[in-house]
Amino acid sequence: MSGDFCSAERVEQVVRLKEPSIFIKLWRLVNQFNPWRKRPESNLEKHARRELEIIGAFSKGGDFYGGMTGEAVMELVKVFANQGHSGMSANIVRSLFSKVANFKPLSPLRGTEDEWGEPFSKDGARQNKRCSRVFMDGDGSAYDIAGKVFREPSGVCYTNRNSRVSITFPYIPKTEIVYVPAGEDFPGE
Repeated sequence: MSGDFCSAERVEQVVRLKEPSIFIKLWRLVNQFNPWRKRPESNLEKHARRELEIIGAFSKGGDFYGGMTGEAVMELVKVFANQGHSGMSANIVRSLFSKVANFKPLSPLRGTEDEWGEPFSKDGARQNKRCSRVFMDGDGSAYDIAGKVFREPSGVCYTNRNSRVSITFPYIPKTEIVYVPAGEDFPGE
């Protein structure tokens, strides 16, 4: 089917609806994900494709994913571009998507019973379902295993047993960067 034959305006002429504006909106919404619909790439899609080509994300030898990284990213970019966001809604959607795609909570952790997984050790320790870096011991004390990240002068960052910080609820996960002086192996020990 060609674009002209299936256009919302053409269907409106055939159906002769009394409220074509509502119909056109619905038709465009349904056809937004029509795989046969051809449309020019948006500026965002062009930018993304160009940047991904520069880093070799489409070539089999250019990335660690056999050249599929570029296509995977472009698929997400196309969905985002098709949603037609304004500057404000685009920022909100990007921010929320980034958080959920990285398994981060969108609101403070409450520490309520429904947020905890089943005990995984004989002392009753449990992991938070909303934020995998938060745990609770059998005695009810909660802690964040990534509360501190240590950064060496070279820029290398790491966590260790000293990264654990006690927390109280409500809790918004946060990480303190601790700068390690040159030559110090394990800060805080």
